[in-house]
Amino acid sequence: MPLYSPARRRLLAALAVVAAPWPAAQAQETNVKFQLDWRFEGPAALFLVPAAKGYFKAEGLNVTIDAGNGSGGTVTRVASGTYDMGFADLAALMEFVANNPAAPNKPVAVMMVYNNTPAAVLALKKSGIKAPKDLDGKKLGAPVFDAGRKSWPIFAKANNVANVTWTSMDPPLRETMLVRGDVDAITGFSFTSLLNLEARGVKTEDVVVLPYPQYGVKLYGNAIIVGEEFLKKNPDAVKRFLKAFTKGMKDVIADPKAGIATVKARDGIINEALELRRLNLALDATVLTPDAKAEGFGNALGPRLSLMASQVSDAFGTKERINPNAVWNGSFLPPEAERNIFAAAKK
Repeated sequence: MPLYSPARRRLLAALAVVAAPWPAAQAQETNVKFQLDWRFEGPAALFLVPAAKGYFKAEGLNVTIDAGNGSGGTVTRVASGTYDMGFADLAALMEFVANNPAAPNKPVAVMMVYNNTPAAVLALKKSGIKAPKDLDGKKLGAPVFDAGRKSWPIFAKANNVANVTWTSMDPPLRETMLVRGDVDAITGFSFTSLLNLEARGVKTEDVVVLPYPQYGVKLYGNAIIVGEEFLKKNPDAVKRFLKAFTKGMKDVIADPKAGIATVKARDGIINEALELRRLNLALDATVLTPDAKAEGFGNALGPRLSLMASQVSDAFGTKERINPNAVWNGSFLPPEAERNIFAAAKK
């Protein structure tokens, strides 16, 4: 005589199915609202590719990605809870946290993407400017919130530059004013301002670029940031986000052209050839650098972070001294072997 009747066996089987854990694909996805630091240009491929290829979805994340209008705005919107995560300059994050010590939901950086700041001084060769010392007594131009302008005191101190006067303008006028001769030099992200100058008829060989990292300013650049509340409630989702992002990063490095096609699919008006150059310039200047290779992609080292915190406190005149532990948390990074993006780079 059977131990269980057919009806009882069917009931037990049904209960077993209900009790079994659902596959990740069937589990409820975690929504992540993400804001970039700028428009949908070449470097946006780093985030749009893992989204388009379903890497975030595979990790149980429903990620929406919006354009930004500057790192300061991204930091503020993540702090307000309008966005859960974002991409922003670490110096802008440091400034916000130090100036708003009592603010709830202060963002924290969890992955360093631009190991070296892309900030640079750019001038036209005909100005006679060849090195930092030639900037002494010159007129420089940049928007008031430009990362290179805000960290200028660090560059000036490292290179003994003095007597500089500043002219402020909106971002679209920066390179135009340099070409017109209204200013002697400008500060900006190297991969943005160089291409903007070319778009205004200036040949690459007629531009002098003085990258901050090559002249004694070892600031970190842009990082992935997370709001404090989201991080507390969804620590595993943040880990999975960084894992999917790293996978997409390798794809972009291996095939930048395909990455730009993904950006084109998101913003049809971009110039693909131009944005491919911008992406490659950004990767070479900030991601695939000797510093990033030595430290490990995504990581930030304590001594360098502490020095940057001190330098930014002085240069930005923050209300409180910056505590590096308040702006960086590397415990959510994928394993080091998984973050070896350099193997994906074309030889």
